Amino acid sequence: MLRARRGYDRYGQKQRHFRARLRAYRAQRRRLRRPIPRAAVPSFFTLMNLFSGFLAITQIHEGRFDYACWLIVLAGFFDMLDGMLARLTNGTSLFGVELDSLSDVVSFGVAPAYLVYAFNLHAYGTLGLIIASLPAVCGAVRLARFNVQFDGEKREYFLGLPIPAQAAALVALVLNAEGVDLLERLTPGDFPVLIPVVFVLSALMVTNIPFDAIPRPSLAYLRRHPWKSSAYGLALLLIIFLQQIGLLLVLAAYILHGIGRAHLQPGAGHPEHSAGTCFGTVQSIP
Repeated sequence: MLRARRGYDRYGQKQRHFRARLRAYRAQRRRLRRPIPRAAVPSFFTLMNLFSGFLAITQIHEGRFDYACWLIVLAGFFDMLDGMLARLTNGTSLFGVELDSLSDVVSFGVAPAYLVYAFNLHAYGTLGLIIASLPAVCGAVRLARFNVQFDGEKREYFLGLPIPAQAAALVALVLNAEGVDLLERLTPGDFPVLIPVVFVLSALMVTNIPFDAIPRPSLAYLRRHPWKSSAYGLALLLIIFLQQIGLLLVLAAYILHGIGRAHLQPGAGHPEHSAGTCFGTVQSIP
């Protein structure tokens, strides 16, 4: 009887010791466990933007230009989402700005540059190669300038044509090359229409011409800018119902409006109109 009781006590001590160690281990795990950073979700969509740009490059290499175009558009959608989520989660940081710019260089600089080169400009030798490099080169300069000037606030204007808008314009040209009579001349061997277009779009990125930023949808903005709000709504409908043709019309109107306003208002390019990225605001840093 005594031996049985001693054995039971030893067994009980072992159980208590095991429970104490388990409680200590769980407490240590709770101390070491860190909450997910606020910028993790916006950063995920930024990386999806980069991944879409990489997939677009692979499709260009395979000669599937239409797939590549829509993947660049998808990258723009992810670029818009990361800005929205950064504002919602208050996950703004310098890391996010840098990551966003690096992703944009690939998706809206390198991918469109390779697209126009493989689609058309390779037929013009060295000249075509130099012109095709401009979207990537000027886009990188524009994003570097934005990173230097970014103060954490969203502005109503972009200083220079946003790089996603430039990429979307080139995508719209390629998508409509076989459906619009004027753009059928983009075929290699005809008059090099794409050369001056790529040159102008690239140059606009590094100018001081202000271009409208996509606003945050709110009742206050609708009351302050009813005509602008109506124009954005009409642009969205054109893209939804006319697809690539609607995209081309909307981007042409957007670019011509910015150039025309700068011509009519020479002081509009003042540095107080800060830069940004299109398809949404730039993600903030962790």
